[in-house]
Amino acid sequence: MKSGRYEKTVPEINIMKKSWFYMLFTLATLGAMSVCAAATTLYPVVVNDRWGFVNKSGETVINPQFDKADVFAEGLAAVRLGRWGYVDPSGKVAINPQFDKADVFSDGLAAVKLGGGGPTPLNPFGGGGRYGYINSEGKYVVNPQFDDAGTFAGGFAAIKLGGRWGFIDKTGKVVINPQFDEAAAFSEGLAAIKLAGRFGYTDTSGKTVINPQFERAQPFSEGLAGVRSGGKWGFVDKTGKISINAQFDDVGNFVKGLAPARQGKRWGYIDPAGKFVIDPQFDEAAAFSEGLAPVRQSGRWGYMDPSGKIVINPQFDEAASFTNSLAWVKSGGRFGYINASGKYVWNPAK
Repeated sequence: MKSGRYEKTVPEINIMKKSWFYMLFTLATLGAMSVCAAATTLYPVVVNDRWGFVNKSGETVINPQFDKADVFAEGLAAVRLGRWGYVDPSGKVAINPQFDKADVFSDGLAAVKLGGGGPTPLNPFGGGGRYGYINSEGKYVVNPQFDDAGTFAGGFAAIKLGGRWGFIDKTGKVVINPQFDEAAAFSEGLAAIKLAGRFGYTDTSGKTVINPQFERAQPFSEGLAGVRSGGKWGFVDKTGKISINAQFDDVGNFVKGLAPARQGKRWGYIDPAGKFVIDPQFDEAAAFSEGLAPVRQSGRWGYMDPSGKIVINPQFDEAASFTNSLAWVKSGGRFGYINASGKYVWNPAK
């Protein structure tokens, strides 16, 4: 997912396909990056191709030493030293590197992969192996057995078995039999699923509450979900009733009553009635987070407040949403973190 934009289709549940922006999107989705309630917030950085972590002031807390590093969630961050393991906020290895892939912790569990081939020119994401789930002590709660596995949300996780997606609970019990072509995480009690080429929604009991009928579908947010029909996007409520008619070329999710929406080549922001309250004027736009939204004008990203005022001038090549007071930005091929004033706390020039 480039440029910090909100993913406009049902998120794929393949943890092999993680990119830096996937990590930032996961952060925003989980409300993570804080390592625990009273602990210091840490942010992954890369220096000379080695990954470490800095705090909110930009001070190095864990020296760059890892091949790769993911974000902190629930007090642990996945890091790679040949294989994937997890470190705590002090940098101590909490779970020894032993996995071929490792996802972020959510609901006390993390999806991990054992076995399978690595990336190839024909299959850049690798393949094979089996996925299971571990707890924060590194012990398997759900043994490796799935073709693919998603992040837990609300006590359920999407899993792929025999080419079909279903859902398990935190004990590993299959609660919704694998039957879907695709499945996203639960959000506000419903999960987007794809069946016979169309998207709909299931509840946690496995009941299809909104029949598969859409070309694309997004997670619910503030009681509404973006859906595409006839090439245009609109919104439905949790009963499947159309709340905003399909009229947009693209949309994002609602946050505090505002959602990005595109008409033609320009993005603006609409209210729950479908009315533009910030006129379409941006090349790209993402959902609000912590009172600011990334927007792109003339090829550069900046940030806007809910009134439509640009508070951080467009100047970045790429930009992600704010999470725990900082936002990831990229400029001149290097990335850094800025605060809500637009000031670098960790400069990409380092």
